Amino acid sequence: LALDEARSRAGAEHLAGVDGVLGTLLDLVEVDEGFEAAFEAAAGSALDAVVVDGIGAARQALEALEEGRLSAAILALGSGTAVARPGPVGESIRPHVRPRSGADAGVDRLLDRLLGGAVVVDAPLADLVDLAVGHPEAVLVTRGGDRFGPTGWRVGGDGRGATGAALAAAEGRLAAAEGERVDAAAAFDVAEAATSAADDQVARGNRALDEHDGRFTAATEALQRLQVERRDLTNEAEGLRTRLGELGQRVADDSRRVAELEDRLPTLEADEEASLEAGRRMNAARNDLEERAAGIGARRTGHDVRVADVTGRLTVVRARVVEVRARLEQLADERIAVAAQRDDLEGREVATRALVDAVDARMAVVDARLDALREHRRRQSERVRAVAARLDGLRRDRTASETALREARERSSRLEVERAETRMRIEGITETIRSEFDREPEAALEAPCPELAEGVTPAGRIAELERELKLMGPINPLALAEFDSLRERHEFLQEQMDDIRATRKELRKVIRSVDEEIVSVFASAFAEVSSHFEGLFESLFPGGQGRLRLTTPDDLLETGLEVEARPSGKNVKKLSLLSGGERSLTALAFLFAVFRSRPSPFYVMDEVEAALDDVNLHRFLGLVDQFRDDAQLVIVSHQKRTMEAADCLYGVSMAPGGSSKVVSERVGAERLAERQGVLTNG
Repeated sequence: LALDEARSRAGAEHLAGVDGVLGTLLDLVEVDEGFEAAFEAAAGSALDAVVVDGIGAARQALEALEEGRLSAAILALGSGTAVARPGPVGESIRPHVRPRSGADAGVDRLLDRLLGGAVVVDAPLADLVDLAVGHPEAVLVTRGGDRFGPTGWRVGGDGRGATGAALAAAEGRLAAAEGERVDAAAAFDVAEAATSAADDQVARGNRALDEHDGRFTAATEALQRLQVERRDLTNEAEGLRTRLGELGQRVADDSRRVAELEDRLPTLEADEEASLEAGRRMNAARNDLEERAAGIGARRTGHDVRVADVTGRLTVVRARVVEVRARLEQLADERIAVAAQRDDLEGREVATRALVDAVDARMAVVDARLDALREHRRRQSERVRAVAARLDGLRRDRTASETALREARERSSRLEVERAETRMRIEGITETIRSEFDREPEAALEAPCPELAEGVTPAGRIAELERELKLMGPINPLALAEFDSLRERHEFLQEQMDDIRATRKELRKVIRSVDEEIVSVFASAFAEVSSHFEGLFESLFPGGQGRLRLTTPDDLLETGLEVEARPSGKNVKKLSLLSGGERSLTALAFLFAVFRSRPSPFYVMDEVEAALDDVNLHRFLGLVDQFRDDAQLVIVSHQKRTMEAADCLYGVSMAPGGSSKVVSERVGAERLAERQGVLTNG
């Protein structure tokens, strides 16, 4: 039975490529649940028949079966119009069987012709026999698959609905394995999703932990800065106290000098009054002496000398008085300034104490926040460890799921191989019997077995013969053509490989040439920039030293560049230890060294002197003057001195409620000539 069904299936598969073949009857109909066995019993041998769409297609199908020496049943649509009437007893099976959606309209008429006379009867076996005897022309079937008709009586189904014995078992195992594979794949997807979710959760935890670490680090840095500011403020307060003491001492000394001058002032004023009185007396005496001028000329001369002396002394005393008064006013102003400075120092001391108290309070808050962050970090670490443990468990589950999936796939592969081997063996045995023995399989089964040697079983003899066939090996008639094709492919690939090797060799030569050119250009540029940098640095930092140094001088392609700067009076070389203005000036020295090595028609700079003090700004402007004659410099600046040194100024202005506009102003010709004269003289 299995062999017949295998041959029938082989015939149906062979006819799949013939025009007009619609498929087997089972493939074209749908049966209500519970009536499958009844339908199989009613259809009988037509159950596995191949349905074609007409007489012409039926003829082509029969010719194809005959050529392939295969067997199969053929049902042609429209080959007959007689429809049997259902029997007088039972329920007709026809309403429970219908064509599938999209099937040919002739299938419905075919079902009427095949099942029109079949009825379903639910009765005991004895009653069924009585009904079959009483109605010999009717076809009686039961839901269990029993059949009573004109062609004979049969109890139970013939099992063809479940396919052949060998192939059915293999297909069942394959379906079960496929179900296991689908379940394993679903479990694997669930495990993958859980693993991804766990990975995302761990990533979020790590990011949160990094953020907490960043905030903790920022808080620590802020605390360190506050401590440094506190120490600086304490030192500044000590210095201010010392300065306040010195100023108080100077005020006391000046006060003593003022008191001494005030004590001497009445004496000088009395001397001045006495001198004035003496002058008045001398004037009166001179009037007297004029009347007696002839006799007392000598005395008059003496008196004039004394008057002149007294007048000079009076002028000196008056000048001294003016100087003393100016000194007193200056001392009074200094006293007021010292008092104001003392008040300022006292205010700064109070602010410093308040700042120290605020720093202490802030430190307490920071310490509390630090403790909270540490506790939060500890809890976060515990959650991360829990998530990691859960992730490990999910990974183990995923490994187990992958193992189960792999085993299911292996079982599926084995079952597929077994199914293919079974089909191939059946076809091979059938073809072997027909080709080698020129017999049909039924005739071969009925033929007597050949005589075997004593102790040799048929299975052993078959295995021995198969082993001898394997030792002989198969014959490949296409081996020569395959060899020629592979040889042509090998020659083509060898030519491509030689071309690639030649191209790679040429490319390496080009790379070496480019590297040599880069090294040469970089070495010359570095030498020029380094020389100009040293000169510019010495001009910007008088007495200082600066140079450029390669990190790996032996490898100019991969080397880095370090800038060493040591201003006068400082024993540092790293840029990070310099002030902001010194770093800016060092960067400008390097920038102008590059400009001098590789000149350009114009340069654009944006607030490069913002961090420079007055002295360094003067040096920067001097450096700009050196480049003024060789290039055009466009500088964006907020420094007044930089604007004063420019030849032309451009600004953007906007009136209230209006739009912005550009304002320009050129330096006057006299100023430009004066500047050029100064530069020429310098």
